[in-house]
Amino acid sequence: MSNAAEITNKAKEVLQIEMDGILSVCNQIGDRFVTLAETCMKTLDKGGKIVVAGIGKSGHIGRKISATLASTGSPSIFMHPVEAMHGDLGMLQENDLLLALSYSGETAELNAIILPAKRLGVTVACFTGVEDSSLAHLSDIAVIASIPREACPFNLAPTTTSTAHLALGDALAMVLMHLRKFTKEDYGRRHPSGAIGRAVTMHVRDLIRPADRTADVPPEMPVKDVLLKMTSARTESAVILGPQKNVLGIFTDGDLRRCINSDPDILTKRVADVMTPNPVSISADALAVEIPKLVAAKPIDDIVVVDGSGKFAGMVDIQDLPRFKIM
Repeated sequence: MSNAAEITNKAKEVLQIEMDGILSVCNQIGDRFVTLAETCMKTLDKGGKIVVAGIGKSGHIGRKISATLASTGSPSIFMHPVEAMHGDLGMLQENDLLLALSYSGETAELNAIILPAKRLGVTVACFTGVEDSSLAHLSDIAVIASIPREACPFNLAPTTTSTAHLALGDALAMVLMHLRKFTKEDYGRRHPSGAIGRAVTMHVRDLIRPADRTADVPPEMPVKDVLLKMTSARTESAVILGPQKNVLGIFTDGDLRRCINSDPDILTKRVADVMTPNPVSISADALAVEIPKLVAAKPIDDIVVVDGSGKFAGMVDIQDLPRFKIM
């Protein structure tokens, strides 16, 4: 029976072999990769796309590379070589670039689509580990990514090669992302669901309560009337505004409870006399994910929102955040 040391040592050995493989590919980055990146840019600028193809493990890696390209601003699809020979070659258009993946460069099903693709006017590039392979000779751009050995003890199962091609695909995607000046907001628009999309696309203005759920009052209003307005708006706070909608302060249920024992006449006083001045506020243009950071730093339930000129724009209730999946 294997012991813990044997298991951990073997796992570390595999990871070290794969790290050595990526380092080897890193050292091979040069003019051909530059040419590939520049050709991809020309392809995308003309309205074309990057079509990735591969068989077996290279196919799985190709799907991931294509998905990463597409999600980071470089339109891409995956094309299965066998299906391509039965009609899916129609995915290719004249302005496209075909990126073929095969470590050996001798995958028959993949190589069979190269010349038909070229006849469509498509530029063909490849990732391969063998400089003198059929795929390298057939391709317009051959990026060589050879590795010392597989992590498989028989040096057969695609392990290090798959990892190396995956990393090389990531490098291409990130280079194109940089060259195309792809922004965080661009990324969010391609991920409208989930935490990623919310983190980079939802702004504070998207969380502001409706007007009928907000109590904004003048400074001279008696506390009794302020409480009635808060009750009507079903809110636990009121924001006190000056004549130009500038924020003067905030009055909350908590303020009332703290004051009522020491000041029985609080209900008849002006709210300006008992409000908390200069309340915590946030810009309507800020990203919504900034709100939890603000709440963590300040023990508050209601946050005043201001516009670009510092005027009152609305309120955010932290109880609404789970509904928007912000907290």
